[in-house]
Amino acid sequence: MPKMIVSIDSVVIKEVQLTKDRTTLGRRPYNDIVIDNLAVSGEHAVLQMVGGEVYLEDLNSTNGTYVNGKAARKQLLQNGDSVEVGKYKIKFVNDAASGLGLASAQSYPSPPTMLMGLAASSGGFDSLHAAIKVLSGAAAGRELPLTKVMTTIGKPGVAVAAITRRQRGFVVHHVEGAANPALNGVPIGAEPVALKNGDLIELAGTQMQFVQT
Repeated sequence: MPKMIVSIDSVVIKEVQLTKDRTTLGRRPYNDIVIDNLAVSGEHAVLQMVGGEVYLEDLNSTNGTYVNGKAARKQLLQNGDSVEVGKYKIKFVNDAASGLGLASAQSYPSPPTMLMGLAASSGGFDSLHAAIKVLSGAAAGRELPLTKVMTTIGKPGVAVAAITRRQRGFVVHHVEGAANPALNGVPIGAEPVALKNGDLIELAGTQMQFVQT
């Protein structure tokens, strides 16, 4: 089934399965793919499935829609195409054609804390075992094992952070949103910050703890 994988600065934020004949993209909350950024028009573009093919059409957006770096009005998407909307890149993936095993989005119960990882080889990281434990909110007590190379946490359009596995441990950094996440009470910037066992992360009003064994 075809899907769109949304990222910014090479960090995956969300992925959306294309299950309908018409999938809308824009800043307004009623769109199927919501990108809450001023560079994105309220109704920016639409994806239309015709048979097994997907067409992208720009809806007279203010800043335009680009496919592989070129402005596009209406275009048939090919597996692996990169759609650019503002600073965001949206990769078109057709699983049937590519066989790429990209992880599905996972979500905690309300409040909606989205957790998502990009599946990849562990690259020798098997000795690293860690998890994020939710301390507050409706999902308190839940744990998410950090088995992916990259895991994003947060609420798209509000605050999103990413936790990345590295050879010697894990790092966290701010991806998007006006409210920066905090690590042990100190705001996290765009530069990655190393995590250690027991660190407390606060993001969009939810407290979490990094646990490494």
